[in-house]
Amino acid sequence: MILYLGRRLLGVAGILLAICAITFTIFYLLPNDPAAAACGKTCSPERLADVKAAMGLDRPVWEQFLTYLGGIFAGRDYGSGPGAVHCGFPCLGYSYEYGVPVWDLLADRLPVSVSLALGAAALWLVLGLGAGVTSALHKGRPLDRTLMVLSVGTASLPVYFTSIMLIWGVVRTAGLLPYPAYHQFTDNPFEWASNLLLPWTALALLYAAMYARQSRNSMIEAMAEPYIRTARAKGLPPLTVTVKHGLRSGMTPILTIFGMDLGGLLAGAVITESIFGLPGVGRLFYDGLGRSDQPVILGVTLLAAFFIVAANLMVDLLYAFVDPRVRY
Repeated sequence: MILYLGRRLLGVAGILLAICAITFTIFYLLPNDPAAAACGKTCSPERLADVKAAMGLDRPVWEQFLTYLGGIFAGRDYGSGPGAVHCGFPCLGYSYEYGVPVWDLLADRLPVSVSLALGAAALWLVLGLGAGVTSALHKGRPLDRTLMVLSVGTASLPVYFTSIMLIWGVVRTAGLLPYPAYHQFTDNPFEWASNLLLPWTALALLYAAMYARQSRNSMIEAMAEPYIRTARAKGLPPLTVTVKHGLRSGMTPILTIFGMDLGGLLAGAVITESIFGLPGVGRLFYDGLGRSDQPVILGVTLLAAFFIVAANLMVDLLYAFVDPRVRY
């Protein structure tokens, strides 16, 4: 296990290094004027000259890359002399539009996106796995067909349509919930949950439909295995056979896609946060696109890549705990 973990950590380090090289190429080498892209739409000629000097674009490419890479892992200074700006670890860039390091912006918005992602993930796992397992146990029956038709119908609805319909039906028409506005969990857990319930539901309905179909197929394959027949022949209770033996071995493909989905959502759900007005990382990314704020776009890209790689590492480690057939 320790050797496997060491190999996976080395692999993760290699992937992150490759991602840093790719993002450096896209954001620093491909644009005609990287300083203008970093400075944003509201940049004056004087400000542009300062940005060029601060970014060190007059230095060799390899030196620029080492400075860029060192800033991510150790921090860096933009410019020199009294006007230098320090960007601490992890330095994902400096936003000249906001006048602060990008990590400060991300750290301020990250709790919103994490709250949205974790709550939606818990909800879609309950709905998706519940529908998928129920459908698999009633294969070919009316309940199976009904659940799968509902899953296909729900998955075909864009998240922005579902979000708008939830706001119209639950907030404006029925008045059952307030219009979503983020509250700190530590201030009032009830308000925190009630204001995020609609965004959770909008995301959960989309993902639960896909998880229902995947878990149904996995459960049907798992329940046809010889060890399931052996467990039934031993007289084990049906619930034990289904959950302990069937569901555990059928969870491997679910974990794989869950790592990708959760990792992506932790870095922000752009459409959902924009529609519900949540000040998360996704909304910051959307605003950065509108402002042509290259450092913010770069910072969100690096954050998303880190979350996806980290989530997949955790999924690989969980395989052995979920499926007893897997050994490292």
